[in-house]
Amino acid sequence: MIGSSILHYKIIEKLGEGGMGVVYKAEDNKLKREVAIKFLPSYITSNEEERERFEIEAQAAAALNHPNIAHIYAIEETKNEMFIVMELINGVELKDKIKSGFENEDEKQTIARQIAEGLKTAHKKGIIHRDIKSSNIMINVDGRVKIMDFGLAKIGLGKEVSAFGSTIGTAAYMSPEQSTR
Repeated sequence: MIGSSILHYKIIEKLGEGGMGVVYKAEDNKLKREVAIKFLPSYITSNEEERERFEIEAQAAAALNHPNIAHIYAIEETKNEMFIVMELINGVELKDKIKSGFENEDEKQTIARQIAEGLKTAHKKGIIHRDIKSSNIMINVDGRVKIMDFGLAKIGLGKEVSAFGSTIGTAAYMSPEQSTR
């Protein structure tokens, strides 16, 4: 996939992979900027429930406008490929920052405060992340926190896109309430 073009995006490099997709760094040839593109894996693309979950992630995140939440630019579909185009965040995942260590206590508090502010904004809009963990939080080169991956988000009293009785979230990060539902 690296070096290929999809619509007006040229794929540059693979950035990561998770339960809901593969993320690549790409060049947006129309707007002349680097972006991150998250593809739904091809084995899931044909599954209507998973496609709907992917769309909800894009819609949930796109509805949020806050400096501590990664911006969503577009949701695209072509040749049975579905992907979200989002802000490229140059920095480190919080999990890596935890491993390498913090400069001081103030840095920890600043990061925690930014995470809380981003989540507060989402909650005010009725959006609950449901998979908040250190690998879904980036810290850019300026020290700004960006919350990512609203793939398991629950929007207000709306439809949940998970099968009845299925587990929502990452087990090691779940609240007791989530793990017993």
